[in-house]
Amino acid sequence: MGSCEKHTIIVGTVSVLQKQALFGSPVTFWCKSLAMNEINNSSRSTPSAYRHLEEVVGCKWSVSVLIAIADGIARPGELERHVAGISKKILAERLRKLTLYRLLDKHVYAEVPPRTTYSLTANGQKLIEIISQIKRLDSQIGTPQ
Repeated sequence: MGSCEKHTIIVGTVSVLQKQALFGSPVTFWCKSLAMNEINNSSRSTPSAYRHLEEVVGCKWSVSVLIAIADGIARPGELERHVAGISKKILAERLRKLTLYRLLDKHVYAEVPPRTTYSLTANGQKLIEIISQIKRLDSQIGTPQ
Protein backbone atom coordinates (compact mmCIF):
# COMPACT_ATOMS: atom_id res chain seq x y z
CA MET A 1 0.00 0.00 0.00
CA GLY A 2 2.98 2.34 -0.37
CA SER A 3 1.86 3.62 -3.75
CA CYS A 4 -0.53 6.56 -3.91
CA GLU A 5 -2.54 4.94 -6.71
CA LYS A 6 -3.64 2.25 -4.24
CA HIS A 7 -5.17 4.97 -2.04
CA THR A 8 -7.39 6.46 -4.71
CA ILE A 9 -10.20 3.91 -4.53
CA ILE A 10 -13.42 5.89 -4.78
CA VAL A 11 -15.84 5.55 -1.86
CA GLY A 12 -19.01 7.48 -2.60
CA THR A 13 -18.04 10.95 -3.76
CA VAL A 14 -14.89 11.21 -1.65
CA SER A 15 -11.88 9.00 -2.36
CA VAL A 16 -9.95 7.15 0.31
CA LEU A 17 -7.00 9.41 -0.53
CA GLN A 18 -9.07 12.52 0.24
CA LYS A 19 -10.29 11.04 3.54
CA GLN A 20 -6.76 10.14 4.56
CA ALA A 21 -5.44 13.59 3.70
CA LEU A 22 -8.26 15.28 5.56
CA PHE A 23 -8.33 13.08 8.65
CA GLY A 24 -4.61 12.69 9.20
CA SER A 25 -3.84 9.10 8.19
CA PRO A 26 -0.18 8.68 7.36
CA VAL A 27 0.18 9.28 3.62
CA THR A 28 2.97 10.82 1.65
CA PHE A 29 3.15 14.56 1.05
CA TRP A 30 2.55 13.98 -2.65
CA CYS A 31 -0.66 12.07 -1.89
CA LYS A 32 -1.85 14.84 0.44
CA SER A 33 -1.27 17.53 -2.15
CA LEU A 34 -3.01 15.43 -4.79
CA ALA A 35 -6.00 14.96 -2.50
CA MET A 36 -6.24 18.66 -1.77
CA ASN A 37 -6.13 19.42 -5.51
CA GLU A 38 -8.94 16.90 -6.08
CA ILE A 39 -11.03 18.55 -3.34
CA ASN A 40 -10.37 22.08 -4.65
CA ASN A 41 -11.12 21.12 -8.25
CA SER A 42 -14.30 19.22 -7.39
CA SER A 43 -15.67 22.14 -5.35
CA ARG A 44 -15.42 24.48 -8.35
CA SER A 45 -18.23 24.12 -10.80
CA THR A 46 -18.14 25.33 -14.36
CA PRO A 47 -19.65 28.81 -14.47
CA SER A 48 -23.01 28.89 -16.20
CA ALA A 49 -23.78 31.13 -19.14
CA TYR A 50 -25.80 33.28 -16.76
CA ARG A 51 -22.75 33.78 -14.48
CA HIS A 52 -20.73 34.89 -17.50
CA LEU A 53 -23.48 37.30 -18.51
CA GLU A 54 -23.70 38.58 -14.95
CA GLU A 55 -19.96 39.26 -14.96
CA VAL A 56 -20.22 41.14 -18.26
CA VAL A 57 -23.26 43.24 -17.41
CA GLY A 58 -22.04 43.89 -13.87
CA CYS A 59 -18.77 45.36 -15.13
CA LYS A 60 -18.96 48.95 -16.31
CA TRP A 61 -15.92 48.45 -18.51
CA SER A 62 -17.42 45.50 -20.38
CA VAL A 63 -20.60 47.38 -21.17
CA SER A 64 -18.63 50.47 -22.25
CA VAL A 65 -16.37 48.38 -24.50
CA LEU A 66 -19.35 46.58 -26.06
CA ILE A 67 -21.15 49.88 -26.74
CA ALA A 68 -18.00 51.39 -28.29
CA ILE A 69 -17.55 48.38 -30.57
CA ALA A 70 -21.23 48.57 -31.54
CA ASP A 71 -20.61 52.23 -32.46
CA GLY A 72 -17.89 51.14 -34.90
CA ILE A 73 -14.74 51.57 -32.80
CA ALA A 74 -12.90 48.32 -33.46
CA ARG A 75 -9.20 48.69 -32.66
CA PRO A 76 -7.74 48.46 -29.13
CA GLY A 77 -5.97 51.85 -29.33
CA GLU A 78 -9.15 53.56 -30.45
CA LEU A 79 -11.11 51.81 -27.70
CA GLU A 80 -8.59 52.95 -25.09
CA ARG A 81 -8.99 56.57 -26.23
CA HIS A 82 -12.78 56.36 -26.55
CA VAL A 83 -13.63 54.66 -23.22
CA ALA A 84 -12.79 57.32 -20.64
CA GLY A 85 -10.71 56.10 -17.71
CA ILE A 86 -9.98 52.57 -18.88
CA SER A 87 -6.39 51.37 -18.57
CA LYS A 88 -4.59 49.32 -21.20
CA LYS A 89 -4.48 46.35 -18.81
CA ILE A 90 -8.21 46.42 -18.03
CA LEU A 91 -9.06 46.88 -21.71
CA ALA A 92 -6.95 43.86 -22.68
CA GLU A 93 -8.58 41.76 -19.94
CA ARG A 94 -12.10 42.83 -20.94
CA LEU A 95 -11.45 42.16 -24.65
CA ARG A 96 -10.08 38.72 -23.77
CA LYS A 97 -13.09 37.88 -21.57
CA LEU A 98 -15.66 39.20 -24.03
CA THR A 99 -14.01 37.13 -26.77
CA LEU A 100 -13.95 34.09 -24.49
CA TYR A 101 -17.66 34.57 -23.70
CA ARG A 102 -18.31 34.70 -27.47
CA LEU A 103 -19.67 38.25 -27.42
CA LEU A 104 -16.79 39.55 -29.58
CA ASP A 105 -14.85 38.18 -32.52
CA LYS A 106 -11.16 38.97 -32.70
CA HIS A 107 -9.63 39.52 -36.14
CA VAL A 108 -5.83 39.52 -36.37
CA TYR A 109 -4.32 40.65 -39.67
CA ALA A 110 -0.93 39.38 -40.79
CA GLU A 111 0.58 42.79 -41.44
CA VAL A 112 3.57 44.75 -40.25
CA PRO A 113 2.84 46.31 -37.84
CA PRO A 114 0.22 43.77 -36.73
CA ARG A 115 -3.38 44.97 -36.71
CA THR A 116 -6.19 43.61 -34.53
CA THR A 117 -9.86 44.50 -34.72
CA TYR A 118 -12.91 43.37 -32.78
CA SER A 119 -16.51 42.99 -33.86
CA LEU A 120 -19.72 41.89 -32.19
CA THR A 121 -20.91 38.32 -32.57
CA ALA A 122 -24.62 37.54 -32.96
CA ASN A 123 -24.84 37.13 -29.17
CA GLY A 124 -22.98 40.39 -28.65
CA GLN A 125 -25.48 42.10 -30.94
CA LYS A 126 -28.36 40.67 -28.88
CA LEU A 127 -26.77 41.93 -25.67
CA ILE A 128 -26.34 45.41 -27.18
CA GLU A 129 -30.06 45.42 -28.01
CA ILE A 130 -30.88 44.58 -24.39
CA ILE A 131 -28.51 47.30 -23.11
CA SER A 132 -30.19 49.79 -25.47
CA GLN A 133 -33.59 48.80 -24.08
CA ILE A 134 -32.34 49.34 -20.54
CA LYS A 135 -31.02 52.80 -21.52
CA ARG A 136 -34.40 53.71 -23.06
CA LEU A 137 -36.21 52.53 -19.93
CA ASP A 138 -33.84 54.60 -17.79
CA SER A 139 -34.55 57.72 -19.81
CA GLN A 140 -38.31 57.09 -19.61
CA ILE A 141 -38.23 56.58 -15.84
CA GLY A 142 -36.04 59.64 -15.31
CA THR A 143 -33.94 60.38 -12.28
CA PRO A 144 -35.45 60.15 -8.78
CA GLN A 145 -36.07 63.45 -7.03
